[in-house]
Amino acid sequence: MWSWDYTFEVFPVIFKAMWITLSATIVAFALAMVLGIILAVLRRSSFKPLVWTIIGLSEFIRATPPLVQLFFVFYDLPFFGISLSPFVAGVIGLGVHYSTYCAEIYRSGIESVPRGQWEAATALNFSRTQRWTKVILPQAIPPIIPMLGNYLISMFKDTPLLSAITVVEMLQTAKIAGSASFRYLEPFTIVGFLFLVLSYPSALLIKQLEVHLNRRKKENKAKKSKVKDVAPSC
Repeated sequence: MWSWDYTFEVFPVIFKAMWITLSATIVAFALAMVLGIILAVLRRSSFKPLVWTIIGLSEFIRATPPLVQLFFVFYDLPFFGISLSPFVAGVIGLGVHYSTYCAEIYRSGIESVPRGQWEAATALNFSRTQRWTKVILPQAIPPIIPMLGNYLISMFKDTPLLSAITVVEMLQTAKIAGSASFRYLEPFTIVGFLFLVLSYPSALLIKQLEVHLNRRKKENKAKKSKVKDVAPSC
């Protein structure tokens, strides 16, 4: 039977652990975005062995479960002299796993930049760094923000995997509370409710952002077409 007294007793404990979940998500996703853009840029290198290495490594990471990768980072790396705390190991494991997906999104955005923009940057004698930071990335990143947002939500929903390497996030806290009281219904229900409350509004915001960006893109295209129509008459 559901006990409201126990619910009000355990809710503050799980709510406090929610900040661990959010912290892990934010830090891991920041790592994923940074590594993702590095992988996307390196994949365009003219040095083919490097490109093949990046492709092979990305495919391997995407083809293996993130839980296995978390176990490797937390339990296997100490045999090589690298010992990490559960939180750091979890952040690295999720960040590296999702960086391979972010890299594909970045790559699609980069390839959508018209070739004329690349040629214009070269004609202006921009350095490689200036070409990427001032011309390519400012045009490639805005359209892919909604897709990156979707992966942020997916990562947030994957954070319960961190309980397998003893990170005391929401699910692990619910397990501890349940084992202490032999009541699991209320703690697990609270965890599910908090995930719903946080992820669903975020999904709606990302959808609105996508609609806004698409509308803005159509307006820019309409302005360009008007300029083309006016140009001959001038």
